[in-house]
Amino acid sequence: MFLTITTTGTAQRPATDLGFLLHKHPDKAQRFSTSYGTAHVLYPEAAAERCTAALLLEVDPVALVRRGRGKGRGGAPDSALAQYVNDRPYAASSLLAVALSAVFSSALRGQCKARPELPERALPLRIEVPALPARGGAALVERLFAPLGWAVTAEPVALDEEFPRWGDSRYVRLVLEGELRLADALRHLYVLLPVLDDAKHYWVAPDEVDKLLRSGEGWLERHPEQRLITNRYLARRWSLTRSALERLELARLAEADDTEAEEIDNAVDSAVDSAVDSAVGEPAAEPLEEDDGEEGSELRPVPLAVRRREAILDALRGAGAARVLDLGCGQGQLLGALLKEARFTEIVGVDVSMRALNEAARRLRLDRPGPDRPGSDTGSAERQSSARLKLTQGALTYTDSRLAGYDAAVLSEVIEHVDPPRLPALEHAVFGAARPKAVVVTTPNVEYNVRWETLPAGRMRHGDHRFEWTREEFRAWAEQVAERHGYAVEFRPVGPEDPEVGPPTQLALFHLAAESGDDGTDSRSGDTTAITTKEAAA
Repeated sequence: MFLTITTTGTAQRPATDLGFLLHKHPDKAQRFSTSYGTAHVLYPEAAAERCTAALLLEVDPVALVRRGRGKGRGGAPDSALAQYVNDRPYAASSLLAVALSAVFSSALRGQCKARPELPERALPLRIEVPALPARGGAALVERLFAPLGWAVTAEPVALDEEFPRWGDSRYVRLVLEGELRLADALRHLYVLLPVLDDAKHYWVAPDEVDKLLRSGEGWLERHPEQRLITNRYLARRWSLTRSALERLELARLAEADDTEAEEIDNAVDSAVDSAVDSAVGEPAAEPLEEDDGEEGSELRPVPLAVRRREAILDALRGAGAARVLDLGCGQGQLLGALLKEARFTEIVGVDVSMRALNEAARRLRLDRPGPDRPGSDTGSAERQSSARLKLTQGALTYTDSRLAGYDAAVLSEVIEHVDPPRLPALEHAVFGAARPKAVVVTTPNVEYNVRWETLPAGRMRHGDHRFEWTREEFRAWAEQVAERHGYAVEFRPVGPEDPEVGPPTQLALFHLAAESGDDGTDSRSGDTTAITTKEAAA
């Protein structure tokens, strides 16, 4: 099993700098013990103009069988001969990738104590692998390496040169040429060699996800074959693949947003719906509902979160919506309410936080099938809910073709979590690109904050709020959005409406102008108190 790395030099930079980067002196031939054999590092040529480092791995087939215990190709328990007669000693595979990581660990991390400036330099590199198993052929090799900046030569190896009619084997002779940092080149090889082989010589455990993301940082999140790479590298273990893809998407969104992944994945507490209510106390004028429990039960306040969901559902019913987007769905409180009504035939929850989406799936029991007990329709109901609901990770400040064509979209307590300079991006993504027939937006009314007894003066209702608008500020924003994108908008109070400061939550219901009545009010809504853009202008 053999691999060579070659670079050329200039007057300012001799090619033998490769020795510093690899931490292996060109004048020495070194050997390293591995679990499955011996790795040798030597330099067939080492001059200022051109330098080549070679990694030769001598595999011990007996050690491979003993340590592998039947795992991976060549170790199948039903084929004793295949344990000892296979291509492992000759063809590049996960064995070579592991040896490359062990022998060139500092170079893989981009570290060089002797010359700390070298790892950041892009070098003219030529990498050759004489025998590379390629499940998918030369075309797949090209698809994997070319997007990373390599000029790729993948020559199929004939099964037998004496019998050309037998055709080509599944092996290729690989040559990669390009100007890249050595650390990046080694990471590409570490990930893609076992991907092309499509087999690993060891059991793939959950820590392999961390190894993949660490080596794929900076390139895997944008690779067009990301799903294939992830699936093969993790030995087609779906649970691990799903976890890796979720984290890669989060990394991509964080990079696009120029922020940290931890800041993007800001799932809130599981009691998010009642967090504000419990933190600052119920308003004194909150409507009451009667407990339907034991005798002597008392009237209790209806949480604002419940009133908000009821107002959103009423708006969606009035809009005649059947296919609904919950944008910024969090942990699925509104999704659960939507699922209870059969009129909503397709529901999509979108959130940037995978922790929130996973919690939503758990709470809504999407991660487990319902029981099929005789005389019980619980399992059937849960399966129907799962069929109607889809959870999707996405950032609301970026356009997403998957969100186009829906009857309605909901932004419930979302806009106040967006930095004001990014609101135009959210506006375009929702009203300009997705363009649902109706949009429901709710947001806190900052004027009402003085009615919360335990909320300190000047403090927002939630630590992550970027702003909280007055009624006038919210109305001005909503009317400008409606005018720019061809919507009509009406405003509704949510919760008890104080004669001085208004309701605790404000709601705007947008309709595409083509679906509005001639008088500017929505023809499907019976709310005569709603204020439309035309009325406001008058």
